[in-house]
Amino acid sequence: MHDTRRTRVVLAVLLIAALALITIDARNSSAGPVRRLRALGGLIFGSAETFASGVTQPAAAFLDNIGSAARAQATISGLQRQVVRLRAELSQAQLSKAEAAQLTKLLQLAGRGRYRIVAANVIAAGPAFENTVTIDAGSADGIKPDETVLNGDGLVGTVTSVSSHTATVLLDTDAASTVGVRIAGTGEIGAVTGLGHSQDGPAVLRLQVFDANAVLAPGQQLVTFGSVGGRPYVPGVPVGVITRVVASAGSLTKIAYVRPFADDGALGVVGVVIVPPRRNPRDSVLPPRPPSPSPSPAPSATGAAPSPGATPAGGGAGG
Repeated sequence: MHDTRRTRVVLAVLLIAALALITIDARNSSAGPVRRLRALGGLIFGSAETFASGVTQPAAAFLDNIGSAARAQATISGLQRQVVRLRAELSQAQLSKAEAAQLTKLLQLAGRGRYRIVAANVIAAGPAFENTVTIDAGSADGIKPDETVLNGDGLVGTVTSVSSHTATVLLDTDAASTVGVRIAGTGEIGAVTGLGHSQDGPAVLRLQVFDANAVLAPGQQLVTFGSVGGRPYVPGVPVGVITRVVASAGSLTKIAYVRPFADDGALGVVGVVIVPPRRNPRDSVLPPRPPSPSPSPAPSATGAAPSPGATPAGGGAGG
């Protein structure tokens, strides 16, 4: 009981003192000991608050910087992805013009020859020691080995191996490639063989005609003779044009060199013939031959041109 009464007395005294201090402070807040006590308390507690702010503000700023850096990095990554996507779209738009032109030309050739094709893009070149390319179509697209490959200009080669989504094409300019051909307009047959990398300059094929009496001349065009069942070569595909005939006195065969129609150094869109034509297109797929220059008439002794119907000097009646 003694402790309880004492506690009550202490609480009453403290309450009275508090009321007195409030009253004094209200009456004279600008001077006196109360102001000094309040200033002391502000100094103590204000310093503590300043110290706490000095500690917590850098930590908060650091955490805010971490969050801002993460958001900035996410923004930068997003912009980089947009740049990559836009560059890819621009590149695709630029490539699509050239590819569209090549595809149109390919479809026109395939339509004239009645070839059923699968179009593909050349995506890689083979090793330096062989003339091969890889295309982005394979067995999943219906392509099989030993099928003819062409582009809008003519024969490219033949398929040698196939995976699900790619295929390897042996170009007709490779030294291991031999294609049966026919000379347009004459019916003479022979075979062209690739010269590989043995010669500098544009790719060249070597033509060997089986008939020793065959007449060969620069400008003659060649088409594929065709294989049994259309594999590996379907008939009637333009191959190239003779550029030079080699004199072969006493030889059983005649030799000539041929410039291919298809440029194997600039292959883009190609077509794989998956179904050969029902009928041999023969020469219908060939490009038109350039007109031959007409020979100039020989001048007469007086410098005038010969009159119509006159026989040139030295010429025979049946020449």
